[in-house]
Amino acid sequence: MRETAPVRGHLPDENPGFVGRRTELERVSAALAEHRLVTVTGVGGVGKTRLALRAAHRAAERYPDGAWWTDLTPLDGDRLLVALVADSVDLSDHTPGMATAGLCRRLADDRLLLVLDSCEHLAAPCARLVAELLAAAPGLTVLATSRSPLGVEGERVIALDPLPPTGRDAVELLRRAAGEDLPAAGPAGEICVRLEGIPLALELAAAQIRLQGVEAVRDQLGTRFDAPPEARFDLLAHPERVWPSRHQTLRAAIGWSHELSAPLERLLWARLSVFRGPFDLASATAVCIGGPLNRVTLPDALAGLVRASVVRPLDGAGRHRMLDTIRAYGATWLERTGETGTVADRHAAHFRGIARRAETEWHGARQLRWYRTVDAHHTDLRTALDRLLRTDPDAALDLVGSVAFAWSCRGRLREARDGLEQALVLSEARGRPRARALWALGVTLVLQGEFGPAQEISERCAREARYAEHTAGTEHEDRYAVPAQREPGDPPRPRPGPGDLTLDAAALAGLLALTTGRPMAAYVVVGHVLDAVHGGPAGSADSAARLRCHLVRVFALTGLGRLAEARDRALALRARCEDLDEHWIRTALEYQLALTGLLEGDPAAAAGHARAMLEGTRALGASLGVALGLDVLATALAAAGDGERAADVSGTGEAYWRSTGQPRRGLPGLRALHEKYTDTVRATIGDPAYEEIFVRALTGLPQDGLDRALRGPRQT
Repeated sequence: MRETAPVRGHLPDENPGFVGRRTELERVSAALAEHRLVTVTGVGGVGKTRLALRAAHRAAERYPDGAWWTDLTPLDGDRLLVALVADSVDLSDHTPGMATAGLCRRLADDRLLLVLDSCEHLAAPCARLVAELLAAAPGLTVLATSRSPLGVEGERVIALDPLPPTGRDAVELLRRAAGEDLPAAGPAGEICVRLEGIPLALELAAAQIRLQGVEAVRDQLGTRFDAPPEARFDLLAHPERVWPSRHQTLRAAIGWSHELSAPLERLLWARLSVFRGPFDLASATAVCIGGPLNRVTLPDALAGLVRASVVRPLDGAGRHRMLDTIRAYGATWLERTGETGTVADRHAAHFRGIARRAETEWHGARQLRWYRTVDAHHTDLRTALDRLLRTDPDAALDLVGSVAFAWSCRGRLREARDGLEQALVLSEARGRPRARALWALGVTLVLQGEFGPAQEISERCAREARYAEHTAGTEHEDRYAVPAQREPGDPPRPRPGPGDLTLDAAALAGLLALTTGRPMAAYVVVGHVLDAVHGGPAGSADSAARLRCHLVRVFALTGLGRLAEARDRALALRARCEDLDEHWIRTALEYQLALTGLLEGDPAAAAGHARAMLEGTRALGASLGVALGLDVLATALAAAGDGERAADVSGTGEAYWRSTGQPRRGLPGLRALHEKYTDTVRATIGDPAYEEIFVRALTGLPQDGLDRALRGPRQT
């Protein structure tokens, strides 16, 4: 879930450069009050996104369940359309069925506004999805932007024209973008007329005004736009299409900016077009260097593109981006240079490297940093994966196996499963990459509640781990290692013990046993492998895989009722995690310690551990973890007799459970305790009072409810 916001939902911040559009804004607002689907149409660069965002902010208070924004520009196909929309409405869908069904369930009882921005390249899939959602969710209103209508029954289309080129708004936009007080008469007015009032074209002109002055820009546009059409558009001619005149004007304005860019800036512009999401300087350098663009020249070229408004300035996270229209222009030039495949391969290799480093450094002091890095680069990691699935399935298996666990922790189970299953089918790689991918897929299936398929994947993972660490490992050693000198009568060398792949296979089998109510099976399977590792059970937890096995054993001991032993092992393992600055396992241990406190009759200790778990899961953005933590905290509060706070936390927990698309679940022992103590406090404060508090928390802002839950009993 996102951090606390003043209203339910998520809308990007408004662009402070919004100018005019009063009549259009009133038309959109009125349409939203009367129609369930409103589509703002118009040519690229005309300001559809800005108008939709302003209208959504204006209308947000009318929707009790919020206004939510989905930017569709990162998608290069409809395979992940539903997943992206689900993520935008904070649905970390953990259900195994059809993705659309989970989204329909999430929206069915809500009154909310869903904004779908930039539908034009996915018009047909968007139309099907919108029709299905509107049928399933009577309280849903959709505001879409597209270059053409979606064609859904009941759609209200509002065509957006450019700003009147001779009006005040066009000149005002030019003034604000240029940062100069330009008089309406003279060069500024002529520029607005030449560019037909198209906002994006005016912004590009404003950037050149800052660099060259208004008269020079007026003269250059006059020279360019007075040329014959075939001279203006020959570089980007599309004989199979007839472009609207205003679209040609925008393309000519972009082409003019391209001509004014230095040669290295043009080359960088083209190469940057492979990024589907925001990018930082390090990624731009890794992907775009080559030839005259190198580590010395690239930063200056990038700065030039920023000055020209081709690339957006750094955002709060230190990343740049390009508008889709400008990116598409660069992609056309990249194709003309013959570098499309080369740069796409370099992009895929770079993000594969990020994925591998994230996995390598997951177990250590930079875990949280890498977790956030994987999340921040999610769009381009997906783009790289799609490229590799087509060109190098073995590399695709390596990439998705490196990041799938982080995706699953973040709630992106469908994307993790989709990528893993595709890569496992297409790749013929054996050994470590396949074993790791099978382990990640098994964890994903367990989190989805798909225990039957998870069992089959768990068995395949164990077989592949044995192959990788014994068969394949022995062959590798025989082929490349220098054999040690052996004397006659020396005993045979011992076979190597289980490695991390076998440990993770055991942890997966143990996790599956725990979630299906078989703690003894979990204890046996991880204990057998841990005992076989060099150093035995007393050996240090020196790898992520071994930590995971120790974690499963702690939970198994709890399930077996060996509470004192479970608590002692959990505290020792938590100390080890603190030394390593390991977050994920530490939050799971806090959950176990909270459960142990409940079982031992110490609700105060249980509440403290539950809050520690919630702090950790909130930092990881794990909705399922937050839901589990709120359940154990609500149970602890109920056990302590604090019925009102228990009802409040339980209602917030239900909201988080709904964000996963699943009914409440967790370890069987906790469910029984939750029901027992909840019945007690209901009887104490009365069902009506409990229900009123529960429903108020359920329908309030989940982030606010989480903030209240994290406050201790003496805090306000």
